[in-house]
Amino acid sequence: MDISLLDICDIAITALLIFYIYRLMKESGSINIFYGVLAFIVVWLVASQILSMKLIGTILDKFMSIGLLVIVILFNDQIKRFLVQLGDRKRWRFIRKIFMSGKASGSQADSHRNMMPIVYACMNMSKTRTGALIVIEQGMPLESYEQSGDIINAEINSRLIENIFFKNSPLHDGAMIIAHDRIKSAGCILPVSHDTTVPRHLGLRHRSALGISQATDAFAVVVSEETGAISVAHHGQLTTRLSVTELEHRLSQLVV
Repeated sequence: MDISLLDICDIAITALLIFYIYRLMKESGSINIFYGVLAFIVVWLVASQILSMKLIGTILDKFMSIGLLVIVILFNDQIKRFLVQLGDRKRWRFIRKIFMSGKASGSQADSHRNMMPIVYACMNMSKTRTGALIVIEQGMPLESYEQSGDIINAEINSRLIENIFFKNSPLHDGAMIIAHDRIKSAGCILPVSHDTTVPRHLGLRHRSALGISQATDAFAVVVSEETGAISVAHHGQLTTRLSVTELEHRLSQLVV
């Protein structure tokens, strides 16, 4: 059998595509789907195509015909997270730089300046042990979550953030959502993660931060009311006990 250069390119592109999908699914926390689908395809190929087992082959053929629909139904949340990761603006920033080379530096500088009030507010709330949950929108819109709270639509200001999360404030128990360099709403209700790996001493704010990071590509910052520790949740991963410098670094990466 002759193998042409086109065949080699076809195999190389397919291998790179599978590797890229594997890496994306691993980052988005849905790697078990990849392993499961891969194992099922291997069993189907061996039973149906290689060994020509008619009965099991027919059954697996039927499963293959409706397999995509079944996967979408069973793993809806994981697939949504994977697609959010796939469409992450940072993955395509090299294309944006080509078409927006002149505007990028100015907009990034403005966004970075708007992140600093969040850092200062979290630093002050950490010292006073004021509980807070701040969600920063990324590529996926958060309008449905904004509507669950009170619309504010104000400029990002550290004093305003601290006042909203002040213990006697009526909005301090909910989440604040920041989008398009503005405080959109406060007192918002977020999905709660039921991940069993979350330490038991972490409360509802941390589980809500993890929940919104699992459902969307948003970046969530938590200030613990009990310890004053700063935590962040992004892409379904919760990182606890960050310093102010580490928080600033994490937030600066959002506008790269």
